[in-house]
Order: sequence, then C-alpha cells, then structure tokens
Amino acid sequence: MCGRYASTRKRQELLEEFQVGLDETPEELPADYNVAPTKLVYAVLTRPGETEKGAGKADPVRRLRVLKWGLVPSWAKDPSIGSRMINARMETLGEKPAFRRAFAHRRCLLPADGYYEWQKTEGKNKQPYFIHPSDGGVMAMAGLYEYWKDPSRGDDDPLKWLVTCTVITTTAEDDLGRVHDRMPVIIERDRWADWLDPGRTDPDAVRELFSTTRPGGLALYPVSSEVNSVRNNGPRLVEPEEPESALF
Repeated sequence: MCGRYASTRKRQELLEEFQVGLDETPEELPADYNVAPTKLVYAVLTRPGETEKGAGKADPVRRLRVLKWGLVPSWAKDPSIGSRMINARMETLGEKPAFRRAFAHRRCLLPADGYYEWQKTEGKNKQPYFIHPSDGGVMAMAGLYEYWKDPSRGDDDPLKWLVTCTVITTTAEDDLGRVHDRMPVIIERDRWADWLDPGRTDPDAVRELFSTTRPGGLALYPVSSEVNSVRNNGPRLVEPEEPESALF
C-alpha cells in the first residue's frame, strides 16, 4: 500500500510543472514531509470549462485543487469510510463499487517527491524507506477523486461538498518488491494528458495506459523511524541513513 508520502513543492512550481490552466486552490499548502491519510493534498485534474458567459461547456481545463486523502464514495452514509480507502488496487478498479465510476470519469494526478514503505525486519521492528525519482523530479501518482454531498448541510453551505481522493497501487517490481509488495502507479509525463482526459471513459481504454506506465528511474534508501509518527515532520524525515541505491 501507499500510506505516507512527501509533498514539498510550492503551488506555483506545480502550476508550471503540470501546465495547469486554472488554479482552484484556496491557499498554499505547507511543505509536508509526512503526508498521511485524511490530510489535505494537491491534486491535478481536468474538468470541463465554461464559456465566458457561464453557459454551456468549453474545452476541458487542467486544474490544481486541494483534496482530502481518503476517498469517500458518493453513496457513503458516513465520510469516515474515507480513512479506509486511501488506496485503490489497480487490478480491481473496474469491479469495486467505490472506485468503478471514478475510474471512468474522475482520474487525477497526485504530485509527490516520493513515498515511504516499511520493510519487515527481525523481531517486531520495520525499517522505513524513502522511494523517490532518482533525478529529483516530481512523481505523478495515479489517483481517483470523488464528490460526497453532506445531507446535514444546507445547499448554500461551502462545506456541503467534500472532495476526496485515493492513490492507485500495483504490484511492486524488481528490487522494490523486497521492501513492500505494493507501490503507487506512476503516470509518466507523456501520459499525463491521456490519464486526465475526461473524454476517455471506456475502462479498457484507460487500462491501456497502465501497460505503458513504468516505475522507471526510482531510487530508495532507509530513513529514520521518526517518520512512523504522523506528528513528526520536516526535511530530516527524508535524510538517508545509508547511501541510496538505484532501482531501475
């Protein structure tokens, strides 16, 4: 699974990196070296635009938004279900009711510097590792997002709608599998537009994008167990305890 990651890039950097046409972030999120479930995170998505007069639809627009990590299906009675839906397995996206419609209509990219996984060691302890692009570039994790309407709030309440997201995971490959058997699906730059395309709704056509997605250029190294606690944060969490090793 992917249960923690680092996201430290400033909003303006993400706007430029992902060529965002519309900034819908209410405020800049602080650099976070220990992003945990239920936190607010940046997401890049594409939604239909509006004409100048607000009537009809214009060309789709790539947007930067702030979402809550932990997907809450539209049919959920209680938003607390989101804490159990931080990941969506690639192999069953078209089958699970919680993810099926989002997979067809609401895909996003979740920018990250890298993510953490824990390797089992002798005894009860686990060694945390930081896994990141070896070139220092942004990691675009494949995600889904969903809207949930709070029935207890009035239609004019700005908190009426909750927008949440999940990270899609797949089987870890090669040496990465020795740390953990799952990893986030990483969408390569030349596939960003296809992944975000709201007109691509056929599940089989979307699955084709997975076949062209490679982990490529990842490196990992062990880090301090400080990352185990969500209360800890800061650059020290991604400092290597040993020299890093390239994976691919």
